[in-house]
Amino acid sequence: MAGVLSSIRRIYLVLYNWIVFFGWVQVFYLAVKTLKESGHESVYAAVEKPLILAQSAAILEILHSLTGIVRSPVTATLPQVSSRLYVTWGILYSFPEIRTHFLVGSLVISWSITEIIRYAFFGFKEAFGFTPSWLLWLRYSTFLILYPSGITSEVGLIYYALPYMRESGKYSIRMPNKWNFAFDYYYNALLVLGFYVPGCPHMYGYMLGQRKKALSKAKPE
Repeated sequence: MAGVLSSIRRIYLVLYNWIVFFGWVQVFYLAVKTLKESGHESVYAAVEKPLILAQSAAILEILHSLTGIVRSPVTATLPQVSSRLYVTWGILYSFPEIRTHFLVGSLVISWSITEIIRYAFFGFKEAFGFTPSWLLWLRYSTFLILYPSGITSEVGLIYYALPYMRESGKYSIRMPNKWNFAFDYYYNALLVLGFYVPGCPHMYGYMLGQRKKALSKAKPE
């Protein structure tokens, strides 16, 4: 029985990783093509549907961690996935006014390269039981540049969305109401920006530790 469950898990993870991999390949291709032909103002319009699908699929990774299907700790998976979902749905999807900002281009390129490498890495690992050395190096080295560029883009887009949040009042709940509850999306966004301050160095340090561990294991004896 254990062998059957292990096989089902492996097949599921192979399919999941390669399907999402091709989703991010599509996002990257459309982003680069649009940047070349039309400029950064048109990037979001070109990638919106595949970007939302590929990024939303990462919700499953939280479940993977919680259920033990993968070994990644939920403490590392949850904040990273949550922040990206927030930017995807809570910022870009919700506030069309910022979709033409140049930071959308840098965000999409940073995210897509990172995820193409990551899903290919896990796709190889689950399908063949190993990963090529060049892919291992890319998996644990490209974040040195792509993580700062991605985070800078995320923070910048949240910041530029703040005036539109305040002006529109979208997602805010005003008093009085029958629930006797108030929520201000603008101040929530400020709180989210505050979490980036301790969160980013923590995640970067965690990834540096993972890099050192992974690449030291890959060195020939």
